[in-house]
Amino acid sequence: MTVTQLSAQELFRAAYENRYTWDKNFPGYTANITFKHDDKVFTGKVIINANLKAEVLDVDDESAQKAIHGQAWEIAIHRIRRSFEDTHSANTFSYGKTDETGAVELLIGGKAEGDKYKVRNNEVCHVHRLIHGTYVTIDTFSSHDTGEGYLSHRYDSVYHDPKTGEQKGGRSEFTDEYEKVGDYFILNRREIRTETAGQVSIQEFIFSDIKLLEPVAA
Repeated sequence: MTVTQLSAQELFRAAYENRYTWDKNFPGYTANITFKHDDKVFTGKVIINANLKAEVLDVDDESAQKAIHGQAWEIAIHRIRRSFEDTHSANTFSYGKTDETGAVELLIGGKAEGDKYKVRNNEVCHVHRLIHGTYVTIDTFSSHDTGEGYLSHRYDSVYHDPKTGEQKGGRSEFTDEYEKVGDYFILNRREIRTETAGQVSIQEFIFSDIKLLEPVAA
């Protein structure tokens, strides 16, 4: 009997399609937001509509409003369901090394040449991508299994200059927690601990009283 090895592209596609995303019927939601940044606390409301556009209400402080909007946008952008072909049809995939944890490295050629991923247990556990002229490296340490795909639970991110390889800014550690509202898993807490030059800054985003919006009649 011969064992057919999965191609690098098939391995990555399976993990890509195993991510948890919201379906086309997702109606959007509202939530109360409490944003804690070190010793400051801000409260307001967040709306993410069916088109996954985010809006922040009742937050007067401009930097807090911007931080909350940035997180709401991040939340929505990662739950959009895009086909593998739409995202990766211009890329090629080849195998790199397998590390001591069993994570398989995948090297990207084509449009996104230079990007790298690692897949372990049918989940993408390492991302190294050029985004807006900077390399972002994300390692995932644990995940939530929703039964409909996985969501990252604990992970970190670091930015590097693509020319010099020099680290830009600090390393950030994330902890994400979710709750099921109706048929959908929605982020209800995100903590970000960022260490820069030995100093740790903590941001915490707490989403409460999450309610799905009424579906818009077709």
